[in-house]
Amino acid sequence: MGNANCMLVGCVDQASIGVVERWGRFDRLAQPGLQFYNPFAGECLAGVLSTRINSLDVKIETKTKDNVFVQLHCTIQYRVIKENADDAFYELQNPREQIQSYVFDVVRAHVPRMTLDELFEQKSDVAQAVLEELEKVMGAYGYNIEHILMVDIIPDPSVRKAMNEINAAQRMQLASVYKGEAEKILQVKKAEAEAEAKYLGGVGVARQRQAITDGLRENILNFSHKVEGTSAKEVMDLIMITQYFDTIKDLGNSSKNTTVFIPHGPGHVRDIGDQIRNGLMEAASAQVNVE
Repeated sequence: MGNANCMLVGCVDQASIGVVERWGRFDRLAQPGLQFYNPFAGECLAGVLSTRINSLDVKIETKTKDNVFVQLHCTIQYRVIKENADDAFYELQNPREQIQSYVFDVVRAHVPRMTLDELFEQKSDVAQAVLEELEKVMGAYGYNIEHILMVDIIPDPSVRKAMNEINAAQRMQLASVYKGEAEKILQVKKAEAEAEAKYLGGVGVARQRQAITDGLRENILNFSHKVEGTSAKEVMDLIMITQYFDTIKDLGNSSKNTTVFIPHGPGHVRDIGDQIRNGLMEAASAQVNVE
């Protein structure tokens, strides 16, 4: 707005609208460009309004439904309606204060009905309510509300700290669950691998013993057929002596073995053979008694 100036020729800038009065009363609106006034008829340019979009930042402190104090930062974008510029010029002395008062009223009426979480989720609803109320009120004064932006919602510092701690605890709990599941899967897979290894090891030992048994039986039969007058017992004693000396040889050739004390002598081989035969005979006798 400007002071009243009586002049013959005037210029209204682009994106502006002039208000022309005659004898102190509103006469007409002056569009951008060169304007002629008749001072002798009482015409003068009473003032100029900008039609550019203006921005007003508003900070409102209020309380939510769950008794949390928050501060809301709103940005209101508004402009003068060209056709109603005379209302904007004459009706409001300070439109910024008027807009701010209505924003305070609407926000403090809506936010106390929401919890803090609902406020964060539905801040666009609050902005829409403010927009509808301002459009209805400010339109009568020649102003159009272009946009309302709910820029930020700032809870009390102690509440923000508590919210961060809750979020961190939830994430730690979720991480613990995932870690426990991973360890469980690892233990299960490890147990399955050990069971499979033991099974395969048992199969290998059984096959090894079967091969040794088959080899011994074949050797005993071949030796008995080729060397007449020999019994199976004598052949078995000879094979066990051979195995005994092979074992002694392997122990001596191995560099990783420590000192081993074993009874040594050909007689001990016979003792071992007798023990094996006695064990087999006792097992066979026990089986016959059971039957």
